[in-house]
Amino acid sequence: MPANVNQTVVDQLLEIADLLEQQQANPFRVNAFRKAAQTILSLKTSLDTLVEQNGVDGLTALPNIGKGIATAIYEIVATGRSSRLQGLRGSLEPEKLFQTIPGVGPELAKHIHDELQVETLESLELAAYDGRLDKVEGVGSRRSSAIRAALSQMLGRKIHPRALAPNTEPGIEALLDVDLEYRSKAEAGKLPTIAPKRFNPQGESWLPILHTTRGEFHFTALYSNTARAHQLNHTRDWVVLYFYDNDHHEYQHTVVTETHGSLIGKRVVRGREQECLEYYARQGNS
Repeated sequence: MPANVNQTVVDQLLEIADLLEQQQANPFRVNAFRKAAQTILSLKTSLDTLVEQNGVDGLTALPNIGKGIATAIYEIVATGRSSRLQGLRGSLEPEKLFQTIPGVGPELAKHIHDELQVETLESLELAAYDGRLDKVEGVGSRRSSAIRAALSQMLGRKIHPRALAPNTEPGIEALLDVDLEYRSKAEAGKLPTIAPKRFNPQGESWLPILHTTRGEFHFTALYSNTARAHQLNHTRDWVVLYFYDNDHHEYQHTVVTETHGSLIGKRVVRGREQECLEYYARQGNS
């Protein structure tokens, strides 16, 4: 097997699989990453060359590698790191990750993270497409377009990310149900915990992590361990939901307790407030 980048990808895919297994994730997801690692292990070509010549299409043409895992591999080849792995390790630092995007410095990376509460390149890419990124201080439509183009290149995209996975959005009811399951089990001490690298000088294993499924979606849920959550004392309120379809496309939402307006005191999915309003209205009328 060609050395360096191929071995890096294999190591990171296997670590993702091991962490998913340790954290009691769906065996389907565990095996998918292990099978992808075996494919790369047997590859005679350097991934650098393969990606340069054929992009993500060259990866999905390989056995046992679907579009979502291909995107994860592409990210490792392009940046040397996997945000998915860092999240499972508890070592994800979104501000540093966003600084790998051309034209995004430390201050802008912080504004993006604080205002959008997104933590991965894929989630940021979606925000760049749906208009949320335009509204971040210091961005605007022109810079948002540049960031979108850079992310498309970094993630090997040729088309809108939603076109890769048509059913990328679970319903509000499913998101709130996973949020409830996570908080209930975390409070009862029924979940495995990880030791996040950020804001954890003692290296304590305190952050509960949940892997669960709803329909075709596989969820990973954790309390938010961001600077903003710590500043506002919301580390036991804000819940970050990462979700993947059967092709392992990754997206993210944050669920919080609303502090103002007609939804005050209710659990709300950030960015989907109107749907939450309609959901609670239906609940009240049922």
